[in-house]
This record gives sequence, structure tokens and C-alpha cells, in this order.
Amino acid sequence: MHNFEKRRDRYNAFASFENPLVNLSFELEVPDFRPFCKANKLPPFHVFLYCVLNSLKEIDNFMYRVFEGEVIKIDDFMASYTVLNQDNNLNFARFQRSSDLREFVARSLEAKKFAESSDVLVNSTEALSPLDKRRNVHITCMPWLKLVAIEHPIYQHKSYDIPSLAWGRFSDPRDDGKLSVNMSVLAHHGFVDGYHVHLLAQAIAARAAHIIG
Repeated sequence: MHNFEKRRDRYNAFASFENPLVNLSFELEVPDFRPFCKANKLPPFHVFLYCVLNSLKEIDNFMYRVFEGEVIKIDDFMASYTVLNQDNNLNFARFQRSSDLREFVARSLEAKKFAESSDVLVNSTEALSPLDKRRNVHITCMPWLKLVAIEHPIYQHKSYDIPSLAWGRFSDPRDDGKLSVNMSVLAHHGFVDGYHVHLLAQAIAARAAHIIG
């Protein structure tokens, strides 16, 4: 929490706003990891999700939450994301995050299969304790669209403190060996500035580069 204390005055300023959220949409460039995925029989979405969530955990500013009126730093969060079930209705996949790529992908695929097969909404936060509700990151992907912007449904802006990330379809292969994807990052501005979103983008790209060697 030492790092947070350096910006507590910024948090206090933005926390007084009716809507303290910042939402940035940008084009993310990363090394094209899809040939690696094909060679290793790994689904690209789940590998990218691995890069996103494990990079997010490394940046303190995305780990701050408000619990019982006080700012805390969570030590980890659930891995979760939206899927479509067999009726083409929204559902939620949820699993324990792992820093091991293959373990992460295996857990993600298992969670996806369960969420897709359920015709009722599963893995909502209603059954979680108030603290566990804070141990969360919201993820959605729309692979059919080139994302330009997004507005997330938010119950109450003033008390919203969970980062929400979204992205659209990956670009076609590029001559420079990279792919691009339009991404949106929403977070509490008392915790996160544009600079921290920049750090996240750099961390995702670096992790993808490390994976493919």
C-alpha cells in the first residue's frame, strides 16, 4: 500500500466525483503469437487472456479496491470472462488464474465448456462474500467486431472499482510479424491513469514475446 499512499490525494479527489471512472480505447500491438498457438495446439484467445490477466496482476494500480470504505490491495483475482451459451445468451466462465500457460489454458477451456453448456446464468457474483466480490476483473471479447469503443453496464458508477477490459477481433497477419487488436480498459481514475494503461499494454506485448521466444 506504500505506492497507494503516494496517490491517496488523487484518489480522494476522484472518489468525490459522481463518475470517477476512466475508459481508454486504443490499438494494442503485440508479436503475432498465433503461429506459436497453432504449432502447440493452443487456442489464441486463451493464450491472449493469459497474457492480459497475468500482466494485469503485475501492476499495483489495477489491484486496488475499496472494501468497507477503505482502500485495500488484493493479492489475486479470479480469472473470468464472458461466453455465449448454446442459446447465444451471455454467460460467465470463471476459474483460478495460473501463471503456468498450459495450466491456465486447460482451466480456461474447462470453465468455458461449463459456461457454454448452461442455459441458466452461472458464476455471477451474487453468491460471493463482499470481499471476494472485490477479487475480480471483468473481461469481455467480441471477436466478430473491430472494437472502436464500449460502454459497460455499471450499477453505480461512484462505487465501481473493478477493472473492466474488452477487446475485439485480431487483425490479419502483418508483414512486420505483429498483430493488432483494439482494446478498451476501464478503471477507477483514483487508482489508474493513462500511464498505467500504457504499462499494461507494454506488459502484455512483452509477455506474448516471451511466450513465443
